[in-house]
Amino acid sequence: MTHTELDETIIDTLIRSNAFELSDNEKIQRIEHHFAQIMDTLGLNLYDDSLCGTPRRVAKMFVKEMFSGLNPNNKPEISLFKNKYGYKKMLIEKDITLYSNCEHHFVPIIGKVHVAYIPDQQIIGLSKINRLVQYYAKRPQVQERLTVQISEALKDALQHSDVAVAIEADHLCVASRGIKDTNSITHTFQYSGQFENEIIRQEFLSHIYNKR
Repeated sequence: MTHTELDETIIDTLIRSNAFELSDNEKIQRIEHHFAQIMDTLGLNLYDDSLCGTPRRVAKMFVKEMFSGLNPNNKPEISLFKNKYGYKKMLIEKDITLYSNCEHHFVPIIGKVHVAYIPDQQIIGLSKINRLVQYYAKRPQVQERLTVQISEALKDALQHSDVAVAIEADHLCVASRGIKDTNSITHTFQYSGQFENEIIRQEFLSHIYNKR
């Protein structure tokens, strides 16, 4: 595959232009077949009652759950409400559960996402922020890109740039293989609009790292 065969921008997940020619069921069938081949190559007994259903379970998990964010049809609709209260201060949704997968080794990235924005004419339904985070997390990811994707999606929904996103996560590709460091945590940040102001940015950071 050449670079020109990929549809990509600086923040896009690397998805082929023909990625959705197969239905979900067709993808599940293909993955089931190939994962069975992997298990067989590893020497596992696919006739054992504990293992015989594993290829199908893994295939369904990949398509319907862990990587469902690859399908744009699964992007949540963002509910916006008129800011009739005139609320103009920072709104923070902190400690959003992050469960994603590293695109380099396909092992989990586990952590928390903290999101803030300063309302203008509209506000976002709180649960929709969580759903947006989960949508982008359910892809093979790198943390830096995930941080930017969440930020850009929120700015697009709000139609302004006063957004901040912070992610702190454990990468099992670091903890469970290679260096096997179980103590390190990766932090990434994306600030735009008013959050580029040092005072506002520090207010955001003090709130998200204040333990209740």
